[in-house]
Amino acid sequence: MSRPRRDPRAARAGQRVTGPHGAGPAVGHPRPRFDLFGTAPNAAAPNAARLAVRRDPRAHWAAARTRGGARPRFDLSLLGQGSLLQTRALEPQIAALEPVPQAPQVRIIDDPAFLVLALADAPGGHLSVQDRQVLGAARLLADAGGGAVLLLTSLLPEDAGAAGADRVADLCGTDPDGRADAVLAAVLALAPRHVLFAETPTGGDLARRVAVRLGEPLFCGAEQISAKSIARPARGGTVERRSTPPRLITLADGAAAPHGRVVHEARPVELTRPAPRDSFILAMEEVPADPATVALGEADFVLSAGHGVSDFEAFRALAVALGATPGASRMVCDAGLMPRAAQVGASGTVLAARCYFALGIAGAPQHLQGIAGCEHVLAVNIDLHAAMVARAGLAIVQDAQLVMPALLKALHEEEGA
Repeated sequence: MSRPRRDPRAARAGQRVTGPHGAGPAVGHPRPRFDLFGTAPNAAAPNAARLAVRRDPRAHWAAARTRGGARPRFDLSLLGQGSLLQTRALEPQIAALEPVPQAPQVRIIDDPAFLVLALADAPGGHLSVQDRQVLGAARLLADAGGGAVLLLTSLLPEDAGAAGADRVADLCGTDPDGRADAVLAAVLALAPRHVLFAETPTGGDLARRVAVRLGEPLFCGAEQISAKSIARPARGGTVERRSTPPRLITLADGAAAPHGRVVHEARPVELTRPAPRDSFILAMEEVPADPATVALGEADFVLSAGHGVSDFEAFRALAVALGATPGASRMVCDAGLMPRAAQVGASGTVLAARCYFALGIAGAPQHLQGIAGCEHVLAVNIDLHAAMVARAGLAIVQDAQLVMPALLKALHEEEGA
């Protein structure tokens, strides 16, 4: 069967957009215009080829221009809106071509071959970067043999499932002895193949208490882990100790990548609580470090000042109100406005903070290298296209001199309430 032969001149003439009286070009356009998608009243080619929509570049950039400032500024994320205005009549056709979004698939393991226990510190009720690395290593060991990961911590199932946990259980016990007894009871009841801890002050102490109670060896500070081998440096880093993955393992920071692919079920399970017993620990209190004196590389929350900050009294007051450790860019430290120990960046201090708040910092490459390990980044800058604004998860496009007193006022009102 042959296709019907069409007349290209007639098809092109049917796509031409005419004026209000049916003759001549469209109003405002001296050159002939054509409706390639067949949306004009005089379009006569329903099966015309789908070509790119012709747009007006001036209107395209005018839609993306931001207000304020002597120099023209453009928001690149709005560049598609100019084309969107011109293609509004084509929304039904575009919607038919776009794939229908599907809900994320949840992986469910009903009958695992074995279990891998993962202990998370979860400071403040959320998973830290190292906790996610522990879950990533547990996921690696479990997927190699058809196992499942059981996360022992007080955490919502939604957060645990996104991090790669198949099961989640609450770890009872407020003191180290109580937590160690709870982990011991879980190990004796479930007989897991591996138990993973984070090599942190909290996780390392718990791992050693569990190892003593079980009478089993503990592989401490592993820096490389796979389904068949595990390794760590020894003798001052001159040799490498390598073996098959044992039962009890603590992982150093950066030993494994966090799980970031398939969402897992994170089914809540109930574990038998051990009977309480007398402990030598009569009282326990966690004393937080003073943010003003803690080392910048060990700080959890850093408030940093850049060239856009001139009122350093307000900056220091804001750091005290937020409970943050003060930092600065290299330009501020070179000017003598902040001590050299407060410099953030590749040539200063590389941070591993949970939150980094940058005030008036444009974001030089060396500075961005210094905050690459920060979990959350906030930025205040007048330049919408600054590199720090692009790096931040939350940004305020405004002068830092105006934002600091507003934040102080809001904090004082909240404290008074």
